[in-house]
Amino acid sequence: MTKPKILTFDVETSPVEAYVWGLWDQNVGLDFVKTDWTIFSWAAKWLGKREVLFQSTGGRGADKVRDDKPIMKGLRDLLDEADIVIAQNGKRFDVRKVNARLIQHGIKPPSPYRVIDTMLVAKKYFAFTSQKLAWTSRLLTDTPKDEHKRFPGFELWKECLLDNPAAWREMEKYNKRDVRATEKLYLKLRPWIENHPNLGVFDPTDRPLCPKCGSDHIEKAGSRVSVKQQGVYKRYRCMVCGGWARGKVMQLPLEKRRSLLVPE
Repeated sequence: MTKPKILTFDVETSPVEAYVWGLWDQNVGLDFVKTDWTIFSWAAKWLGKREVLFQSTGGRGADKVRDDKPIMKGLRDLLDEADIVIAQNGKRFDVRKVNARLIQHGIKPPSPYRVIDTMLVAKKYFAFTSQKLAWTSRLLTDTPKDEHKRFPGFELWKECLLDNPAAWREMEKYNKRDVRATEKLYLKLRPWIENHPNLGVFDPTDRPLCPKCGSDHIEKAGSRVSVKQQGVYKRYRCMVCGGWARGKVMQLPLEKRRSLLVPE
C-alpha cells in the first residue's frame, strides 16, 4: 500500500509585549504593543516514525530569540510534504500561527493538506470534563503526567526570552511531549471520526481498505441504509482500528425497499 504522509506537529510562541495601565480587564490598543509574538519552537513527528523533530530560536543570544525566520523554512517543508496534519487546537491556533509567520517572512505556502484537530474531534464526539490535551491524553492514552518543572508556568517562557540553555532544554522536552501525546490521542480517536480523510485512495489497487487507518483486515458487517444516497450499501468493520465504513457500490435502491407505512 502507498501510505499517506501523516504529520503531527505543535508550535510554541513567544508572548506579546505591551504597555498597560493596570493588571485587570485591560483593553490593549495596537499602539500599546511594544513587541509582537513570534514562534519560539516547533516539534513534529511522522506517523509510524520514532524520531520527534525539533527546532527553536534558542542558542543565538537573547537579542535573536524572537527571530523565527531560520526555523520556519524547515517547518514549511514538512507541511509541504504532508498529506494529513494532526494538531491539538491546530485549526484555531497552530496552523494559523504558522501561516501568519510564513507570509510575514515572504515564504511561499506549503502544498494543501488536510488538518485533523484532535481537540475539535474530542469536543464533537465526546462530553469529556475537559478537551485540553493534558486531560484527554491522560484519560485515553498512556501519556504520563507532567514531571516537576524547573521553570513552572510563565517562567519557562521568560527564561527562554533570556536565552537560558536550561530553559530551552525544558521547552524542547515540553514541545516534544505534546507531539507524542497528540499522536497517541489521534490514534485513539481515529475510528470515531466520521469525516476522516479516506486513506484507501492512496492505494493503487482495487482491494477494499479501511478508509480511516488503511488496513485490509476488514470484515463485512451487514448493510447500511443511506437516505442521502437513496440506497442500501454493504457495511464493513475494520479489525485493526475498529472503524466503520460502507461500500461505494449501491446494492439496492431505496425505491425497491419501501416501507408499507409512511409518516403522516
